[in-house]
Amino acid sequence: MSFNWTPDELQELVDNNKIVLFMKGTPDEPQCGFSNRAASVLKELQEPFASVNILTDSRAIPSVCAWSDFPTMPQIFINGELIGGSDIALEMHQSGELQEMISEPISE
Repeated sequence: MSFNWTPDELQELVDNNKIVLFMKGTPDEPQCGFSNRAASVLKELQEPFASVNILTDSRAIPSVCAWSDFPTMPQIFINGELIGGSDIALEMHQSGELQEMISEPISE
């Protein structure tokens, strides 16, 4: 995936995918432990998700963090909403809250 990392482009990606993971590396080859945890949690849900390797461009991390107003990576969006990073995703998965969010239809 190639980006210019504009707010409109990032918003379009999140709007057009039920689940988006901005991560270091890819789900099959994560480049940090937090990204690995986030990808593993999402894989356990057995739902398709879009992933963006933010290490492919030096503009990516500052652009995504400024746009989302969230200071760290990875970042997980579900139904257009930022839920947070790997720790939050893991807690939500363990409580069942993440599965509930996934099962909700995307609001138009």
